[in-house]
Amino acid sequence: MAATIVERKADDYKSEVKVTWCPGCGDFGVLNATYKALAEQGYDTKDVVVVSGIGCSSRFPFFLSTYGFHGVHGRAMPIATGIKLARPELEVIVFGGDGDAFAIGAGHFVHACRRNVDMCYVIMDNAVYGLTKGQYSPTAHAGYVSKTTPQGSSEEGVNPLMLAIASGATYVARGFSSKPKELTKLIVDGINHKGFAVIDVYSPCPTFNKVNTFNFWKEECEPLPEGHDPHDLHAAINLALTTDPLYLGVFYRKEGDSFEDRIAARSTGDPRETQHLVEKLIARYS
Repeated sequence: MAATIVERKADDYKSEVKVTWCPGCGDFGVLNATYKALAEQGYDTKDVVVVSGIGCSSRFPFFLSTYGFHGVHGRAMPIATGIKLARPELEVIVFGGDGDAFAIGAGHFVHACRRNVDMCYVIMDNAVYGLTKGQYSPTAHAGYVSKTTPQGSSEEGVNPLMLAIASGATYVARGFSSKPKELTKLIVDGINHKGFAVIDVYSPCPTFNKVNTFNFWKEECEPLPEGHDPHDLHAAINLALTTDPLYLGVFYRKEGDSFEDRIAARSTGDPRETQHLVEKLIARYS
């Protein structure tokens, strides 16, 4: 059963819950791009599940009229994977922040990449923990001053693109929340990609991060070089390592079987026998 596709508007995906982010938060741009991307896809809201962990950006499911699951810190990936495997016909989209993805959720992130689960993960990257009032995050640069690093961070920041590519994600992109048109296209592409799509989005926190601001990323970011072939792994790695400028766009793309495809290929039983098999297993171990 395929998801129902009809003509939709962005407003069709807005819930009645008031968006509670701080004024000027970059996550507003990501949310609006998501509304537009879903409208472009034309999904019935019942065919979409939005999953998140914990953090400012993880409030996403509340602001959408689709099904949603607000999980616990760092556990968005196993929740989303379970939903996708149980109901592969649903469109599963995961939203979270850099802390949720690359700190407590880092292990789950790596395994979702290597499994190549057919879903899209949009990460709002602001290099700070906004919900807990301004601690430095895994993507903060060395020397970043925060409440937990008053003398500056002694650690180098995680490179989300490199981590995703090295771990096996088959669609790796970077966007910027103040470029809604380009970001909408990335989300649409990520949704349509067969496999695990990772979109790291620069999404400034105007309340706690006074370094990585809108103006900072506006000055530092440029589109990927014209003619870049996202199927070229080595080129993707070189561009992902580049810090001057910080490139935006699709760095890497690879076609192949998804996790669900491989699971289905190993299934030899009749789907109609599923309930019987489950009951048999329960009886055996009861």
